[in-house]
Amino acid sequence: MPKVSHSPPASPADVPAHYEQAMQELEALVQRMETGDLPLDQLLASYERGAALLQVCRDKLEAVENQIKVLDNGVLKPWKNA
Repeated sequence: MPKVSHSPPASPADVPAHYEQAMQELEALVQRMETGDLPLDQLLASYERGAALLQVCRDKLEAVENQIKVLDNGVLKPWKNA
């Protein structure tokens, strides 16, 4: 059976700067991993890349959550969806 060459995932150091880009890459990466066609070394590298992308998404969401504030009588309070 011929060996299929896959390019290795980018290193965690060059993760996308934007949430949407990181999320899109993470979704595509999960789809490739779910096929079961990746060799073990590429599966591990993909898992590490996915963990880095997931951390970027979590960090971006946390930053946004911290920025969402509602001014109430001159006091900034965390926004709570009623």
